[in-house]
Amino acid sequence: MPHDTSVLNATARVLAEAAPEADRTGQFPWTGIRAVHESGLLESTVAVRYGGGGANLADTAHILAALGRGDPSVALISAMTIFNHLGQAGKNHWPEDLYIRLLAEGKQRPLLLNAARVEPELGSPARGGLPATRARRTANGWSITGRKRFVTGADGLTHFLVWAHTDETPTRVGTFVVPNGLPGIRVIENWSSLGMRATGSHDVEYTDVEIPAEDVLDLTDATVAQQDNRAHAALTLALTALYLGVAEAAQAAFIRFAHERVPTNLGHPIARTERFVTLSGEIDLLVSGARQIIFGALEAGQTDAEKFIRARLIAGRQLREAVQIAVRGIGNPGLSADLGLERHFRDIQSVLVHAPQEDVSISILGRAAFDRWNRDETALSSYSTGVPVLKTA
Repeated sequence: MPHDTSVLNATARVLAEAAPEADRTGQFPWTGIRAVHESGLLESTVAVRYGGGGANLADTAHILAALGRGDPSVALISAMTIFNHLGQAGKNHWPEDLYIRLLAEGKQRPLLLNAARVEPELGSPARGGLPATRARRTANGWSITGRKRFVTGADGLTHFLVWAHTDETPTRVGTFVVPNGLPGIRVIENWSSLGMRATGSHDVEYTDVEIPAEDVLDLTDATVAQQDNRAHAALTLALTALYLGVAEAAQAAFIRFAHERVPTNLGHPIARTERFVTLSGEIDLLVSGARQIIFGALEAGQTDAEKFIRARLIAGRQLREAVQIAVRGIGNPGLSADLGLERHFRDIQSVLVHAPQEDVSISILGRAAFDRWNRDETALSSYSTGVPVLKTA
């Protein structure tokens, strides 16, 4: 489904107008979420077989970049639902009746889904390990008990997708679909972050929460239930596009300030000074370069996980540096909330904190490089010159 630029821009404008207040209060950003819902973007990746538009991952990245220009907190909350529809389009792993029922619900109000995976003791599943959260078999279904951390959009979600182990022998691990508002669910409002404040990524505690037996996804043997960071590499790169939107908003704020600021000793906008022309060029190199990297990788149709991981890390680092240059270049006004750059600077710090985190991703690349060397060692040793032959990825 090609993205409609006018719809994206109009929705981003609504988000941008509401973003400062959402950031200030940290309350759930209903104004922005309703705008995304009313635009149809929340359902953009619903499969054609369900009557949806069937947007692919590259389309999704364009959507997230536009939403990120408006409010990255809204973009992140929206991304979780958009990705879940995309997952069902490809894997068809939801119980059919449940999924159709949720689609019908989404026509009446924003359907918001998000995985609840991180735990206080375990940390991020990207680093390995199995959940302590337990799903106990009951006469009518499952009873869920446990605590999750960093559940983005917790207050406004319609359904939590809770990663848990069963009390069976042998135990299994799966994702249990838990409607918000059921008895035994408690949102612990402890999200107090530097940036992305309106995501409301609170802890959620589940105490004997009852759900039907069939409302579970990917229930599998615990020995094969580890998170596959390589398999999610393309998805994580697409998520980085929302931070591209943040950097583009920061770039626009920088350029606007440069054209509107007219010091009396100059008599003309600082945009005409060589210093600001150079700063603008540095920012454009980093931001536009990151856009090329992100969409170049997603639109190439490649399947190499390492290429997606490299693209994400390089683009993320560039985006973070670009916003820092913009704030540093403007000086004191750049640190004021009035200009907006201060909020963009805080938000962009989250670009590489999503799982798998930067160090985990770097380790994947490092091991892959070692593996390539080991595979090629025999061939390399056959050269009589003794000069190693460089093998690229």
